[in-house]
Amino acid sequence: MSLRERSGLQTTDQKRWDRPWLLVFGTVFVCAWSGNQFSPMLLLYQHLEHYSASTVTLFLGIYVLGLAPALVIAGAVSDHSGRRRPLMCAVIFGLAGSLLLALGEFGSAPIYLGRLLSGMSVGTAMAVGTSWLKEVSQAPYDPTADHGAGARRASLAFTLGSALGALVAGCIAQWGPWPEILPYVIHAAVALPFLWLIRRPPETVFAGTQRPPMRTRMAGPSARHRRFLRVVLVCGPWLFIACGLSYGYQPVLLSDATGDLGLAYATALSVIALVSGALVQPLAKRIDSTSSARGIVVSLALLIVGLLVMMTAVGLDSWVVGVVASVVFGGGFGIGLVSGLLEVQRIAPPAELAKLTGIFYAVAYLGFIVPTILAALTPPFTTMQLLSVLVGLLIVSTLVVLRGYRRHLPRPHIPQHPL
Repeated sequence: MSLRERSGLQTTDQKRWDRPWLLVFGTVFVCAWSGNQFSPMLLLYQHLEHYSASTVTLFLGIYVLGLAPALVIAGAVSDHSGRRRPLMCAVIFGLAGSLLLALGEFGSAPIYLGRLLSGMSVGTAMAVGTSWLKEVSQAPYDPTADHGAGARRASLAFTLGSALGALVAGCIAQWGPWPEILPYVIHAAVALPFLWLIRRPPETVFAGTQRPPMRTRMAGPSARHRRFLRVVLVCGPWLFIACGLSYGYQPVLLSDATGDLGLAYATALSVIALVSGALVQPLAKRIDSTSSARGIVVSLALLIVGLLVMMTAVGLDSWVVGVVASVVFGGGFGIGLVSGLLEVQRIAPPAELAKLTGIFYAVAYLGFIVPTILAALTPPFTTMQLLSVLVGLLIVSTLVVLRGYRRHLPRPHIPQHPL
């Protein structure tokens, strides 16, 4: 396809929809919803279906098995052949996952498969949708958007979608009818129109004979960039460690304080942390700097404070202090996610943007396994001992980032290559 033909297609698409980023935003939003709607349901499955703690943990783990490969593979595929089809697949995965989860009362097999597909949906949407949002949040698609709008919009779509998914499922599980079915049916009804809507935004990547082969694209050199390895990846896992501690581990530790409202409390902490992460994102853009790692350092510092507040909540057995910890965790998460995505977009050349974004998310998501590890180590260690170790490791990570504060910065005026 010639450049003129491509330009003509893009112009036609723009006439059909003046703000294409909104449709990409909505698609990422409904995919994020599909991934996090299961989190508040864990206690429900334990109580109603009498699944063991190990089985419920496996429900969480199989989600990551679908998510991590999808993050890397879908990103590379979309860099090679385009954004639209992979993101459409993300919607299909999310729909299929919700419909299977709605059959969960008939056995564990639909839950395992549904969680696997939900992970594939979120992984694909995060890698592909983040890159597409960046591309349609700049000229000629959105000439009024400022620098960094794409990263902020992607982070906002993920956090708000995750928050709403947890809120809807948690409220229905605590107080609503058909708690094992209705949350998933609602998500499927919301997500279904996006199979058609995602056809409308303009494609920003076109397959061509001169593009590198897929094998080369899967091993892109930007993943070896020193800035990516020594700054971005150091921060990444801590973002989802914060999420896991905030609304995965805290409700368990504070169960005596919350009593019969434990499920509602877990839902509230999910929403509080994620909404805090969304609200702080306009500030995150101002904190981010192209001449340093200031945004990531501020994020890690907030996460240190969040851990200390969480330790206070556990020591006092106070659900109120736990809420404060979730607010701080959410702020650190939001700033770190925006700053990390902006770093990735400065490092990666256009041909590797989705792939490097996928690698960043895949490494970041490893943080979700930390609460499971902490639970397995208690005993022989106490919760306070383990949280103290996390504080120490987080301080070390912050010092590592400070060491690379101004080093290995990408040069925006020339193609990016690993140093």
